[in-house]
Amino acid sequence: MFVSSAYASEYPRVVPLLLERLPLKGLIGCGGGGVIGMKSGEQVVEVEGGVAVSLSVACLPEVEFQVFHLEAEVLPDLDSPPGAWTQLLGIEPDKNPQFILLSDPFSARITDLLAGLDFAYPGAVKIGGLASSSTMGLQSGLFCYSPEQPAPALYREGTVGVAISGKIIVETIVAQGCRPIGSVYQVSKGDRNILVELSDGETSRPPLELLRDIIETLEERDRELAQHSLFMGIARDEFQPRLGRGDFLIRNLIGVDPRLGAIAVGDRIRAGQRVQFHLRDARTSAEDLEDLLTSHQQGQGALPAGSGALMFSCLGRGQGLYGRPNFDSELFRRFYDNVSLGGFFCNGEIGPVGGQTFLHGYTSAFALFRQP
Repeated sequence: MFVSSAYASEYPRVVPLLLERLPLKGLIGCGGGGVIGMKSGEQVVEVEGGVAVSLSVACLPEVEFQVFHLEAEVLPDLDSPPGAWTQLLGIEPDKNPQFILLSDPFSARITDLLAGLDFAYPGAVKIGGLASSSTMGLQSGLFCYSPEQPAPALYREGTVGVAISGKIIVETIVAQGCRPIGSVYQVSKGDRNILVELSDGETSRPPLELLRDIIETLEERDRELAQHSLFMGIARDEFQPRLGRGDFLIRNLIGVDPRLGAIAVGDRIRAGQRVQFHLRDARTSAEDLEDLLTSHQQGQGALPAGSGALMFSCLGRGQGLYGRPNFDSELFRRFYDNVSLGGFFCNGEIGPVGGQTFLHGYTSAFALFRQP
């Protein structure tokens, strides 16, 4: 369930009111600066900054699920063994659980949680987003209910989630909305999150020098984009011989040192990693999502009746990016017009890239649910 942050003062009443009408066996949800859902059963709408509630209800025979709430202070140390994480959740890896996660953006230690879940459940899907608001300063709202654990239905901190296992398949599409420019380089010298030298296989040069050379080869439109929409892609699969769209984790450029020609990025890097500069704009974001949907449909075919999907989209996408509403959700429904879609606009999106789970920005991440 996703509730417009315009209703923030009513958050404590939401779950009790809902349970008066629907005898749910489990529920997670959060507040959002915008919500996404189906109107009149057919039309998908993205309500950005307005008032709406989006509720997705599933009937899941032969499926087990466990709802949970985790405070940051109970998370194991990252040096702990996998058993510490499975003990925390009470879910054995041999059940092959898949996770939906909704977190407070300020108090959840979300990157530690994702790393720990990847360690303990390496084959599991983890997807979701960070609660958001259309107004600065509003507290997050995280909703969590199960009859077996009648804890408070509203939380302000940490992470709520559900682990799903059994007769269900969960697939993901993570559209980061960028396209590469220039060549793929290997990090030959770096320090924490600072790129000092990049190699093309023959020589190593400061990344700022390489970037200037790349920009000179671009068309005028892309040169303008490079002034404000330039990012760094970090390859997540060290052994993949050829890299393309979707093979990179996109991270912000957060500073430069003109004297050294070094560039700081929004993630830790290490020598030997492959990187490539990327650009983002509305056209690229649309093409990226359409390409990923096309690949998914070609690989999996049509989704059967009764399938569902959740969409976790960045607050920086939507009408502000595309100039019109409902773009990503309508594009999804062009490919899967028989699939109900719910979701919200996030402060950060959770989804896998290259077999690992990351916190993203400017991304639309989809979870698709179907029977085997």
